[in-house]
Amino acid sequence: MRYFIIILLFFISGHSLARIIVVCKTCPVEGIGVAIQLAQEGDTILVKRGIYQEYDIKIDKCLTLIGQDWPVVEGGNQSEVFSITAPGVTMEGFQIQNTGASQSQERAGIRIKNTSDFRIRRNRLLNTYFGIYLEYSRDGIVEDNYIKGEAVSETTSGNAVHAWYCKQITVRGNSVYGHRDGIYFEFVDSSWISHNYSEANVRYGLHFMFSNDDRYFHNTFRHNGSGVAVMFSKRIDMIANHFEHNWGTAAYGLLLKEIYDASLRDNHFDRNTIGIFMEGAARINYENNTFSNNGITLKMMGGCIANHFKGNFFFSNTLDLVVEGNTNDNSFDGNYWSEYTGYDLNRDGVGDVPYRPVKLFAYVMHRCPESVVLLRSFFVDLLNLSEK
Repeated sequence: MRYFIIILLFFISGHSLARIIVVCKTCPVEGIGVAIQLAQEGDTILVKRGIYQEYDIKIDKCLTLIGQDWPVVEGGNQSEVFSITAPGVTMEGFQIQNTGASQSQERAGIRIKNTSDFRIRRNRLLNTYFGIYLEYSRDGIVEDNYIKGEAVSETTSGNAVHAWYCKQITVRGNSVYGHRDGIYFEFVDSSWISHNYSEANVRYGLHFMFSNDDRYFHNTFRHNGSGVAVMFSKRIDMIANHFEHNWGTAAYGLLLKEIYDASLRDNHFDRNTIGIFMEGAARINYENNTFSNNGITLKMMGGCIANHFKGNFFFSNTLDLVVEGNTNDNSFDGNYWSEYTGYDLNRDGVGDVPYRPVKLFAYVMHRCPESVVLLRSFFVDLLNLSEK
């Protein structure tokens, strides 16, 4: 009995070490930075509603920070706001704003550095140079955050979610607007991007560089400079995303450059200047994607080999396929083309005459871009008829 009481007292005292520190303007602890200094490993800091004019707040302990009724942490355009360097940190429910722009510092609303097992969720980040900046970190989640910047050019803005040299990161359910790139991955492996909404970013809604074995699915990329760029990467799965209204002289729904052994399936490309621009893209499976109302659906440059297009749907696009150079062994099987005018005598749903999506005028327009003014003219109709 005596030993049972000793064990029970030890159990109770061990759990009592985890405290809740309340921060508010009328509380004994009035500042977030002060609360972190007072806290011990495993404590929870509850920050009540109010405006806290603080920046360069360093979280170097395993803590849980909870904002109640959206407390505002005001950076005052002075510096970075939060910097997390301890593992196991959870941060939720804050409105973080006004880091100020800097050409010498990559200021972030929340920076995660050299750590793991973090949870950054349900925060609002407004007018931050970088929103959430991850570096040399792994096994963390960034989810359900609202991140809105005021970018006007690539050189004067950062990315909403920026990950550099990370692994096993989940970026899920975020809404990002008005940054250079909505989500940026560089040297990030074995990670997942899902159910995000990325709109009105200056350069790309999502940008991969030198990242392998990643997957992005069920995201929407709308009204960006270009939708998504995947560059110098391998084994990227792109599933059930929406690439919409990415218009401009150099705008793509999706840019693939030097990418290998990837897959695209069940995606929707609607109203983009170019649906997919490919250069040096090899051994990629394109399956069950829908392309509608795009300018050029597929633009295939040099180095695109061993790609397979199967079961895709092409509706009302201006040009279905533009090819520069030798297509080598790319294959097209079982695709639906709304421009197809062949016959199906046995009525099995498969045309009896092969469809050739590359038109002569596409070649003319590639050689002489000014000829685009003739696109809807009788001359082009006559050219297409003569070609058939």
